[in-house]
Amino acid sequence: MGDGDWLRTLWEGDGIGARIARAALVPAELLFHTVSVTRTALYSSGILNTHATAIPALSVGNLTVGGTGKTPLAAYLAKRLRDQGATPAIVLRGYGDDEPLVHRTLNPDVPVVVSPDRVAGCIQARDLGCDVAVLDDAFQHRQASRVADIVVISADRWRGRQRHLLPAGPWRERLSAAGRASLAIVTRKAASLDRAMLVIDALRGAVPAIPTAIVHLDPGTLRDANGTTTVDLSALANESVLAISAIGDPEAFEAQLARTGARVETAVFRDHHRYSAADVAVLRKRAERYDRVVCTLKDAVKLGPLWPGPSPLWYVSQRVIVERGVDAVDDVLTTTLLARSASIHSRRSGPSRPLD
Repeated sequence: MGDGDWLRTLWEGDGIGARIARAALVPAELLFHTVSVTRTALYSSGILNTHATAIPALSVGNLTVGGTGKTPLAAYLAKRLRDQGATPAIVLRGYGDDEPLVHRTLNPDVPVVVSPDRVAGCIQARDLGCDVAVLDDAFQHRQASRVADIVVISADRWRGRQRHLLPAGPWRERLSAAGRASLAIVTRKAASLDRAMLVIDALRGAVPAIPTAIVHLDPGTLRDANGTTTVDLSALANESVLAISAIGDPEAFEAQLARTGARVETAVFRDHHRYSAADVAVLRKRAERYDRVVCTLKDAVKLGPLWPGPSPLWYVSQRVIVERGVDAVDDVLTTTLLARSASIHSRRSGPSRPLD
């Protein structure tokens, strides 16, 4: 356990060892940056082609590697589209086993299409009867055109000016790359609203005209992994809790639980970790020392079927609360719905036929 700690220490640590390691990776970081900028330029100039999708697509993606709350946000947007009359699909690469399962749990009536080729994925979504697609984690996937692009940045993982690109840090692109987006959303789990506003200020400094929003990912209620029982999160007050996570930002998850007054100890795995029978046996033995065992939804979809009991496995699922920029979020949804209506009309009209 704790096999993801070394990477977070490398990227975010203040110790001399972490700083030396990051400095040693600067040449590789510069190479990564060069390749990224060149690829962006090739798409912007039209040398590399962007392909139309079978149905209008709304993209949700990151500038960093994981930990932003992108998946619950994509699920929220799909639900908003469905509630406004669309028939959406989630189209994603499906890295790891957890992301498709999370989407199916959050929106059981929204088809999930797993395809590394988002253009092909949108064709599959259309063939399933869907009329709009939400592309999960597609900001850097430039082959598929989209009617709107949302980029997500985490306030919890914000490190001010320390924004190293891969492999020296978690950033896939510079902050200025947000200029390609229709909307930048800053998410916060345990971070304060003031900290989220610092990220907004940095975004506006890099891309002055970009619309922005702040979304609070609230832990909401506790649910047992079987989906049969829910309790208020306040039930954790004064309890000893084992917090299990294999996510991009385990510290924010721990902080959310600790704010309830629980005494929290963690079992942290690398992001997207696939739990083995041996992992479960160790965790189950360790669980005997705690009042409650809690994980994220992303972990529950994998751990739940393996959990032996007798202590129940609980999870928290992040609720999306738009705190700032409600109009900006609505504008992106409206743009997507208008493109959907135009696409439906075009398909129904069909090509004109010559008179006999």
